[in-house]
Amino acid sequence: MSAAAALTLDRASLRRIGPGGQARLVLDRASLSVPPGVVVGVLGANGAGKSSLLRLAAGTLAPSAGRVVRRGTFSWPVGQAGALHPDMTGAQNLRFVARLHGVCPRALEDAVEAVARLGPEMRRPVRQYSAGMRARLSFAAALSLSFDTYLVDEVTAVGDAAFRAESRALLRARLAGAGALVVSHSTSLLAGLCRAGIVLRGGGLHWHDDIGAAIADYRAGAEPVGDGVTG
Repeated sequence: MSAAAALTLDRASLRRIGPGGQARLVLDRASLSVPPGVVVGVLGANGAGKSSLLRLAAGTLAPSAGRVVRRGTFSWPVGQAGALHPDMTGAQNLRFVARLHGVCPRALEDAVEAVARLGPEMRRPVRQYSAGMRARLSFAAALSLSFDTYLVDEVTAVGDAAFRAESRALLRARLAGAGALVVSHSTSLLAGLCRAGIVLRGGGLHWHDDIGAAIADYRAGAEPVGDGVTG
């Protein structure tokens, strides 16, 4: 286990329950160390546990067994609906985030609006937002703050073409000085954005120093997961 690792999983197991009540191990005594400042693509079949890995990294999900050790600051999983309080307005969510991270609420709101462009919708409860609007708000808020490691879940796939282009440019700018775990079904995006890769398969975490090797491993061994457990 590397003492300098930004994220370490030490024999971590994670058991999830599918819609039919059937349990399975998403992670089975998996160990992995992620170096600081490295942008890492996360690949795996649907249901392999990609989003769950981001939640473990964020500390919003605990392993069933083993340890998850974080070093430095981590964003919330950008793009996941649970990052925002549904009964608060977009503006109220931002004020809460600003207080939590010790930044000026107005400055954060202005920065987020410049990217998300939600306008009057910022005064509506988040539960009334579409999935795309929630993703835009969560993405813009996270990228307007400074973290050592960003956790990104498919967010660059939402919105219109202009927003997707702008979001990718903003993400690249932030990641120039930070690490990240990036989940995306777009292997071309991962190839252009990431240096290393993790492939989730069979309850294990397979590390590759080169994102190209990770993509090749994923394509060679990808299998559909049919138990209804997502993430």
